[in-house]
Amino acid sequence: MSLTLHWFLPSHGDGHDLAEPRAGAAAATTRISRRRPDIGYLAQVARAADQLGFASVLTPAGLFCEDAWLVSAALAAQTERLKFMVALRPGLVSPTLVAQMAATYQRLSGDRLLLNVVTGGDPDEQRRYGDWLDHDARYARADEFLEILRGIWGGGPFDFAGEHYRVGAAMLARPPGVIPPLFLGGSSPAAQRVAARHVDVYLAWGETPPQMADLFKQVRGRAEEQGRSLRFGTRFHVISRDTAEQAWAEADRLLQGLDPATIAAAQRRFQRSESEGQRRMAALHGGSAERLETYPNVWAGYGLVRPGPGAALVGSHEEVAQRIAEYHAIGVDHLILSGQPHLEEAYWFAEGVMPLLRRQGLLAEAAG
Repeated sequence: MSLTLHWFLPSHGDGHDLAEPRAGAAAATTRISRRRPDIGYLAQVARAADQLGFASVLTPAGLFCEDAWLVSAALAAQTERLKFMVALRPGLVSPTLVAQMAATYQRLSGDRLLLNVVTGGDPDEQRRYGDWLDHDARYARADEFLEILRGIWGGGPFDFAGEHYRVGAAMLARPPGVIPPLFLGGSSPAAQRVAARHVDVYLAWGETPPQMADLFKQVRGRAEEQGRSLRFGTRFHVISRDTAEQAWAEADRLLQGLDPATIAAAQRRFQRSESEGQRRMAALHGGSAERLETYPNVWAGYGLVRPGPGAALVGSHEEVAQRIAEYHAIGVDHLILSGQPHLEEAYWFAEGVMPLLRRQGLLAEAAG
């Protein structure tokens, strides 16, 4: 199976730095540090991803992001074939309503919706949304949510009575012609069980190939117990340049712009997370800015201050392509990438790495 590449839509804002640069940092004196996530800029990123051959853009959800459904629907009208991987949070909306929203989205967009199921890991954010369930209970709720969603899409009417949801004769007057593929990430046993039962693609945040291979093995075994098979994907940032020296110089620049106090505050915040994936990201660097290359061309610098995926692929175009081929060999079929800023890095990667992946037979020719 060839590799499917996805890009990221920075609906929380964008910039040249990992965080607000510390006073006196060079980046702060030479350029504006942040770009607002207005529709004009997000349209630039989406159109670039569309033209460069990415399959979709991951559209995140959270209090600091613009709403994923509204933003992606607006951008679908400004792109031609690009799909939108919309982050979906079970528990914040009814599964029957989501089934209806997705069906409408598919008809209006020409079947360009993917759904990334996110249960949430930050307890502070969950409570701001009014969600007080703990980690495992959120996955139990997601399990029921997805069973109902699949049941409705299967034609209905669908009856269900569980701990978190109860629906009677749930159905759609106009089901989607194409069911949106479901993605789900999570390293915990609870997340793995839900993925094994319901989704099409299991996602893991970027780690070393041996770590990721072991995680995929666990999830594959759980899916086989359910009589199912899954595809697998991962999420990395990327810094790819004509030479390795140029790429690592950019990584060093990002690191030099970080205030130690900012790193310490971020690490304290991450320690409160209920996410097993977040704990695995923290283990890559241990809160230290030393020895951040955890595997050839795998750099954990993002995780010093950024929640979620904390590793980046860093190197020359040839090195990045080689590392991607290594991940593909252990089972990665979907690769979701991002960079700082997202517009410029999309071009660096698409023009430098994608031709090499096509030459290796890992990537199908882009439409058009």
